[in-house]
Amino acid sequence: MNFEIISEFKNIEIIAIGNSIREINRLIKFYGEGRWRKMKGFATIKLLDETIINAEIHWYEAHGIGKKDIKIKRFITNEWRLK
Repeated sequence: MNFEIISEFKNIEIIAIGNSIREINRLIKFYGEGRWRKMKGFATIKLLDETIINAEIHWYEAHGIGKKDIKIKRFITNEWRLK
């Protein structure tokens, strides 16, 4: 990850479950069997250059395995703050 999540996730939604996930075979191969879900939510993040911004985050998770492949989908605001 090239960023750090510095707040709790907000407005969490399930995007896809199980076989609806395009990458389900890769997830099972690398992380194991589980009830995989593709999720999205919003959080405040800190980038490598210490910039803090709100972003939409996507990830996969399964019970007992946890959050995997966390990625930024888009930045929410143009108000950039340097720490």
